[in-house]
Amino acid sequence: MSGRLHAHRTDGVDKNVWVEFTKLAADYKAVNLGQGFPDFSPPKFVQEAFCKAVNGGPLMHQYTRVYGHPSLVKSLSKFFSRIVGHEIDPFEDVLVTVGAYQALFCAFQALVDKGDEVIIVEPFFDCYQPMVKMAGGKAVYVPLRPKAEGDTVESSGDWVLSPEELSSKITSRTKAIVINTPNNPLGKVYKTVELQMIADLCIKHDMLCISDEVYEWLTYDGAQHVKIASLPGMWERTITIGSAGKTFSATGWKVGWAMGSGNVIKHLKAAHQMSVFDCATAAQEAVAQGFEREYEVFGTPESYFQQLPAMLQHKRNKLASCLQSVGLQPIMPEGGYFIIADISSFKVNDQSTEDEPDDFRFVKWMIKEKGLATIPVSAFYSPEHSKEFNKYIRFCFVKEDSTLDAAEDILRNFSQ
Repeated sequence: MSGRLHAHRTDGVDKNVWVEFTKLAADYKAVNLGQGFPDFSPPKFVQEAFCKAVNGGPLMHQYTRVYGHPSLVKSLSKFFSRIVGHEIDPFEDVLVTVGAYQALFCAFQALVDKGDEVIIVEPFFDCYQPMVKMAGGKAVYVPLRPKAEGDTVESSGDWVLSPEELSSKITSRTKAIVINTPNNPLGKVYKTVELQMIADLCIKHDMLCISDEVYEWLTYDGAQHVKIASLPGMWERTITIGSAGKTFSATGWKVGWAMGSGNVIKHLKAAHQMSVFDCATAAQEAVAQGFEREYEVFGTPESYFQQLPAMLQHKRNKLASCLQSVGLQPIMPEGGYFIIADISSFKVNDQSTEDEPDDFRFVKWMIKEKGLATIPVSAFYSPEHSKEFNKYIRFCFVKEDSTLDAAEDILRNFSQ
């Protein structure tokens, strides 16, 4: 073609930190603690449910209801109604999507218009900004900042959102705020008082809240996940994003959902039906059975939602101890898949990367020279704030013990 081939809305969205560092890790055959997925299997009961669904007759291999397989939306509504304290209509208030990623895409496409501003709390999962841009909106950034007494920040709970800074970013064009709790990559779990501050501003300024809660069951040390949609006045203006992949350690199934008032979700449904239209039937049926089982054992030791975080807390502690022993100061996460570490005490002499941020340089050096892959944390920040936070790298601890042991062997030989 002699004219412009691509649409302007795709300018600059082709760069992806995951593609770059996954390829680098593969090229150097590095132990990969970069990507956020388990290298262990989902629980047996959902694997069996998937097998049963696949063998459940011809309809399990055909299209199902566009907005979500009936058994799944019913299971989700039953399960979460008692958590949010609001009766959720399975056919009006729930949209099943191809993973949480597509739920986010539908939310931005359906609710953000040209000229709208969307406040994104940093650090943020890197798809938020491109999705806002492709919808025609403008991303506005407010970072969580560490508040520590003394020089050491030890917990993700020490990173807080300034009410004054957040308020200062709200204008007449602000349409929504995006939060992620538990946060990726930091692991912060928002406390009720913090969520109430955000809720008060949403109500005062008539804003929507897009709440990414894919790690909702993964909290540690007694931290409690609270849904902002459960706060007074927030059900009507909150889109809650969830993930079966994170819930049942089955990221490859790509089943997610958006939940909220039917008056809002109906617009996401329009975006969904004009993009992917439908999601895999058998995977949805398996997830539905998983939630039915968890509904019956919820709050007991038999619940996977108790067993998984208990297992992951042990893995988190194991990796954090190793990081600390070699001089990489960990920020203990209250939730999620990841732990970030301060690399300030290490200097990298690699002239080939001298024009890049410190964390990018460190991660590339570690992959090439030590055989261990992680992700630079400044990739989770806007250009205006990334320099403030380029002394951290992100490790995923949701791995088999053998993978973590291999990583520990590398870390303990860092000085060699």
